[in-house]
Amino acid sequence: MDRRRFLALAAAGLSLPATRPAAAATRSPFIDDLTWIEVRDAVHAGANIAIVPTGGSEENGPHMAIGKHNFIVHHCAGEIARRVGNALVAPVVAYVPEGNFEPPTDNMALPGTIGVSEPTFAAVLREAAQSLALAGFRLICFIGDHGLSQASQAHVAAALTRQWRKSGVRVATIDRYYAADGEREWLKTNGYSDAEIGLHAGLLDTAELMAIEPGAVRGALLSPKGWPEGRTGASGDPSRATAAIGEKLLEFKIAAAVAEIRELVASMPASPRD
Repeated sequence: MDRRRFLALAAAGLSLPATRPAAAATRSPFIDDLTWIEVRDAVHAGANIAIVPTGGSEENGPHMAIGKHNFIVHHCAGEIARRVGNALVAPVVAYVPEGNFEPPTDNMALPGTIGVSEPTFAAVLREAAQSLALAGFRLICFIGDHGLSQASQAHVAAALTRQWRKSGVRVATIDRYYAADGEREWLKTNGYSDAEIGLHAGLLDTAELMAIEPGAVRGALLSPKGWPEGRTGASGDPSRATAAIGEKLLEFKIAAAVAEIRELVASMPASPRD
């Protein structure tokens, strides 16, 4: 990036209002749906927060489609942007760390998974953030739906925030969306066991996907009794998953992220420092 141009763009940026909506002409919070002129005008009108959602293309047991994380984080990011009010959403980063290639570990051990190395993922995050900063965004938020993405997101966010300190641009990873959203606690309070909830492709994940993309769930295969012998790619029992449960769980994630972003906005200076 041309540093002088970057600093000039940041210095010209507007302050971050707590919940001011973007330009009325912005019909969608998703950058993919907009023209460059619409993005420019939204930023000038106050939409100076960019959300970078990261998903994952991986096996999700015999009963869920490869794009589970991508579907979920796309839906949640859009709703988060609408509630924050002055945010736009970048395209979902679908390829994330999934394990080692040789020998294959974690999700890479089953067909359909498409992974990248952590350095590759980190480079994508850095350059996506750089692009968004050039467009005038002052707070760039990584929101990850996948466990193996969290460490890289935190590292890149911290490094870029240090690098861009004088420009007033901040990069953050929204931790509460993934790690402190209250979903598991709510499920356990309502009678669901750890064995059902699972760590991957169990009741929790399945219910979320049923709520937003029911066609991506194979209803006839919800019970582990119908799964093949050997490694299935699932940890948990989704037999009792429903879309109604999923709607409740998604609300926890969305609300946690919105609260964290609002706190970040409140902690930022009104204008870039010299």
